Amino acid sequence: MHERSSVAELAKTLKADMDRYSPGEKLPSSRVLVERHRVSPVTVSRALALLAAEGLVVTRPGAGAYRAEPRTAVPVAGDTSWQEVALSADAATELVPRAVDASGVLVTLSAPPPGVIEFNGGYLHPSLQPEQALAAALARAGRRPGAWGRPPIDGLPELREWFAREIGGSVTAAEVLITAGGQPAIATALRALAPPGTPVLVESPTYPGMLAVARSAGLRPVPVPTDAGGVRPELLEAAFRATGARVFVCQPLFQNPTGTVLQPDRRREAIRIARAAGAFIVEDDFARRLVHEDAGPLPAPLAAADPDGVVVHVYSLTKPTSPSLRVGALAARGPVLERLRAIQVVDSFFVPRPLQEAALELVGSPAWPRHLRAVSQELRSRREAMAGALARHLPELTPPHVPSGGYQLWSRLPDTLPESSLLTAALRAGVAVAPGRPYFCAEPPAGHIRLSFAGVAGPAEIAEGVRRLRAAVDELTS
Repeated sequence: MHERSSVAELAKTLKADMDRYSPGEKLPSSRVLVERHRVSPVTVSRALALLAAEGLVVTRPGAGAYRAEPRTAVPVAGDTSWQEVALSADAATELVPRAVDASGVLVTLSAPPPGVIEFNGGYLHPSLQPEQALAAALARAGRRPGAWGRPPIDGLPELREWFAREIGGSVTAAEVLITAGGQPAIATALRALAPPGTPVLVESPTYPGMLAVARSAGLRPVPVPTDAGGVRPELLEAAFRATGARVFVCQPLFQNPTGTVLQPDRRREAIRIARAAGAFIVEDDFARRLVHEDAGPLPAPLAAADPDGVVVHVYSLTKPTSPSLRVGALAARGPVLERLRAIQVVDSFFVPRPLQEAALELVGSPAWPRHLRAVSQELRSRREAMAGALARHLPELTPPHVPSGGYQLWSRLPDTLPESSLLTAALRAGVAVAPGRPYFCAEPPAGHIRLSFAGVAGPAEIAEGVRRLRAAVDELTS
């Protein structure tokens, strides 16, 4: 049984048994609960933590768990209706509304109901995460001298050096800032490069989290269409000219959601066009360590071939490891580096040192290359399973491009198949998919869905998920 389901079920059982104990009475020991319910000690610990969070249980280190005393008073509900006025009073004068729609991000962060197959995830399935290597790295990091002290503002020098080597070219450790993952790095870059109310050019379609970050910074995303070779240079140049934008955000490698790779000639053109416009490119290199084993040599990051400081590079360890290893890097050269540093310091001071030390231990261990090889093999296997299942059972949703990196397929829907209706029918059938609408910052050309193959248990679950999706399509078209 999945660990998350086991924890929830044990917590439900213990809650039902709570009336057997008086307030303040000790509950059975963890050892007894393990034997009685045939679960692991970790499951017992997490279930008790859930009950403690609900105020039903009090845990005392070394003594055990006790039923909590009943709450004596119910807090009086306040009147928060005044906030509607306060939050919207300036809306008429704002160039870009401060209200942010996070629904496109929450689709990939929220766990679906039990029993629903997760084709909408944005992270590796727990079976693909290097949990043992992470645990060992964290243990070693905790023993490092000064591990709980204040780190350098820019990040640990050794970790900055590692990221600089990963990016390549002439990038040095002095041009790298350690960040709390990729999303905060993009937020910092956009705040540094574009004042509120101004346009920012984005690929169309693009990652909803980036659109949400841009809008929360008061920026106006402007779409630049892409095709099988990535962003179209002539349209990028026209967009810079028409809008006066000073920033273009892109994912040149295994773009989310399309999976495309920016062609070599377009890579050079994009840098040239941005330089001529006096603009920056924010390069989100999120998928470099999600390459499939049949991909062949990868193109170097844009930042590796950029001596003039046009490219601000974002690199994160989160996607190829765990959602909770939120360690990444910003790389830039020239005066912009100081602005990036200042914004990050004001926002968060620094990334916690134990997390940086753990990341350094992980990437320096023999387990790291083994993990990357295993992920590369597994992602290829799951990609082939999903693409094959779609071709056999849902040919109308066969994607136009099957990438050799990343974790998703991007399918255009037939005109006769409404996107919102399919999402609802799919959930009824027991499979969650990501809607295409949030990936567009303007009117979409058609309905789409994104199907992730990284957040599932394996090929068998993929086959079952496609079968359920077939049933949902049949329900809508019969």
